[in-house]
Amino acid sequence: MLYQHILFYMMKKETILIAIVLCLTLGLAPFTPEPHIAGKLRWVAGGAEGMKMMDYLDLILHGAPWLLLLVIIFKSIMLKVKN
Repeated sequence: MLYQHILFYMMKKETILIAIVLCLTLGLAPFTPEPHIAGKLRWVAGGAEGMKMMDYLDLILHGAPWLLLLVIIFKSIMLKVKN
């Protein structure tokens, strides 16, 4: 029952808009010379040599809005397919 309430809340338009705003601000900050998340992902893809705990935390914080947006999109697609 609680899961259904949480799922309903996640599908509201306001929640999706908040997730998009978070992705465009926190998820991409700083914007120059490249988005921070892109550099961190490239670093991890290259073997993550020299990464410290702070760098992993930074990756989690910049990646969380994108993960939230993906979960919201996935759940909304699954609800539409189910109905």
